[in-house]
Amino acid sequence: MNHQDSLTAYIAAFVAELVNTGVTDVVVSPGSRSTPMAMVMAEHPKLKVHIHVDERSAAFFALGIAKITNRAVAILCTSGTAAANYFPAIVEARYSRVPLIVLTADRPHELREVGAPQAIDQIHLYGQHVKWFAEMALPEKNNEVIRYARTVCARAAAIACQAPAGPVHLNFPFREPLIPKIDEDLFRLDERPMGYVQVRNGELTINDEQLEEIARMLKGYSKGIIVCGNIADERFAAAVTQLSDRLNFPILADPLSQLRSGKHNLENVIEAYDTFLRNEDAKRTLRPEVILRFGAMPVSKALTIFLKENHQVNQFVIDGAGGWRDPGAMSTEMIFCNETLFCEKLLDFTEVNPSTDFLKKWKEVNNLTKENMIGIKDRSELSESGLFYQLADMLPEGATLFVGNSMPIRDIDSFFLNNNKSIKVIANRGANGIDGTVSTALGAALYSKPLYLVLGDLTFFHDLNGLIAAKLYEIDIHIILINNNGGGIFSFLPQSEHPKNFELLFGTPLNIEFEHAVRMFNGSFMKMADWDHFSEMMNKSSEAKGINVYEIMTNRDRNTAEHREFWRSVSQEISIYVKGEYS
Repeated sequence: MNHQDSLTAYIAAFVAELVNTGVTDVVVSPGSRSTPMAMVMAEHPKLKVHIHVDERSAAFFALGIAKITNRAVAILCTSGTAAANYFPAIVEARYSRVPLIVLTADRPHELREVGAPQAIDQIHLYGQHVKWFAEMALPEKNNEVIRYARTVCARAAAIACQAPAGPVHLNFPFREPLIPKIDEDLFRLDERPMGYVQVRNGELTINDEQLEEIARMLKGYSKGIIVCGNIADERFAAAVTQLSDRLNFPILADPLSQLRSGKHNLENVIEAYDTFLRNEDAKRTLRPEVILRFGAMPVSKALTIFLKENHQVNQFVIDGAGGWRDPGAMSTEMIFCNETLFCEKLLDFTEVNPSTDFLKKWKEVNNLTKENMIGIKDRSELSESGLFYQLADMLPEGATLFVGNSMPIRDIDSFFLNNNKSIKVIANRGANGIDGTVSTALGAALYSKPLYLVLGDLTFFHDLNGLIAAKLYEIDIHIILINNNGGGIFSFLPQSEHPKNFELLFGTPLNIEFEHAVRMFNGSFMKMADWDHFSEMMNKSSEAKGINVYEIMTNRDRNTAEHREFWRSVSQEISIYVKGEYS
């Protein structure tokens, strides 16, 4: 058996099994050592091969596809530092529970540690940031090795999708020559009579006795809250709102919980908590006796502090992936059960809570806060809070909103209010970094239209080269660029109280005219003059194709002052309300 036949049979078996596991998208970065895998992948009729020359952006592009489709996506690169450039996206995938199948080509064993070019140590390259690693065997064409290649592939795909989902890494050593034999018989593989291994992942659940016990515990409380963080399950909204109706507990809905937008019952969904939980009077009157928490930790620091301050009450953390999302060590009950199943099954054992007073107080404080937000819309000048307050009204029905980290994700938490438009809000909140945001959004835009990306100027600059994917694959994306010429979030942090080197170390103004970069990728760039101009552009956005950037210029110092004045004003109104309740 010659080398080419062995190489071809081995890789064809692996790629065939990759498709068999349900993978439809692979993102390939060009390179020499990965040639055999890339060429075979390009021949498979059921694989969509996306080429991205920058490995860092390529991995984030795949992350976006996987995030929006909830399916595993494969990424392939050559050996050496190409593989190292995958690292940031792999870290994000691990902590945001997104399934990636990372395929790295490598030098064969005899060319390692001997000074061969483009040869680095790729064994366990990503450490514990991947769920599983395997150093693949050298290609051979015999039944045992072919079976091995397909079985490892099936196992890797299953582990990537198994809760908690995440990245897996397979390292392929290839000897030269690297060209496979491409012909019409490439994927005509001899199958075992019983077929290859099928891995069936189930959902975590608990038994009825445990649910009945939890229901008995909850029956003793009239003052409870439900906190919902980032959850991707589309079934969850209906299930948790039904549970809220039964318990008469308010739902504190993080913008990534998918509970602030949609056709489900929004009556008990509280969305303005990031503002009013900064007020001590509000926190005293809204103190719960029990807390149910679903999904990732919320974005809001004010809410996180509120949860910590109530560490003495029973806190139930429900995690369908069996993780340990409890950074403050506040949980009294850690429940490993699919979140939707938990809500649906608990309804069978739960009686209606006769007391509505506590829920009513949460709603009244929430509504009072939202009434005070109306003034934000009346500001004539462009502002960051004004943008997010009006965004739900401006976005079309069914839009996907991708939000950059730092200030945008915090402002959407504060100012993006409940609506019936079924707007899906997503972000990279695993490691909370700004890298790869453009590429992730573009990956999501492949399968979610229309997609709007809101991000700051530093985040945009950090992944400008990611725009090449939009040009190559004619992806439609609408980018709302908040340009405050630097790192706006630092103005809210203690560093701002030390002005001597603040701009040098934290403000970091770039003074970039982004229009030139956008035009380089055949994009459309528009600098917004005022709110009327922005509203007009948003109304026309559904017709726009390709890259469309709407730049909103803001001032960091004025933005900080406006936020603090709003918080002060609302806090004053809330204190008056709360004291009136007790007078």
